[in-house]
Amino acid sequence: MNHFATFISSKKKTLRELISYLLTGGATTLINYAVYLILLHVRADYLAANTIAWIFAVSFAYFSNRFFVFRSENQIGKELLSFVSLRFVTLLMENLLLFLFIRQLYFSPLISKIAVSFVTTAANYILCKCQIFRRSPECQHLQSAQRRKENSHE
Repeated sequence: MNHFATFISSKKKTLRELISYLLTGGATTLINYAVYLILLHVRADYLAANTIAWIFAVSFAYFSNRFFVFRSENQIGKELLSFVSLRFVTLLMENLLLFLFIRQLYFSPLISKIAVSFVTTAANYILCKCQIFRRSPECQHLQSAQRRKENSHE
């Protein structure tokens, strides 16, 4: 296959992946918001509600990302551990941002959740694409550059 055809094929795959990620991400977000709002409605603390909603959303997100978005064939145990671990980092970031928005800036829990979701969605996509489901050429290039930079400082 010539370089142009390879380039076009790569772009189609990336577009399909991005659209799939947005669709499954939308479903994950609905699950997350539904659980969060239900728990707030029954007077759960906003951080507890967010953490429980995260558990439901991450469970759905892993399987939909593995099978539908990234079509991963990696070893499931290691991949699942990596997925949950990295998503846990974004949970901590999300809970910190919720705390800042709600307790420090006095925004409502719903508005805060929506605002924070933009940050966590972007972080989750990058983490999934570059760290969990496969090492795409773009991510490998970034990781190689980072390793070269680290090695030059040693």
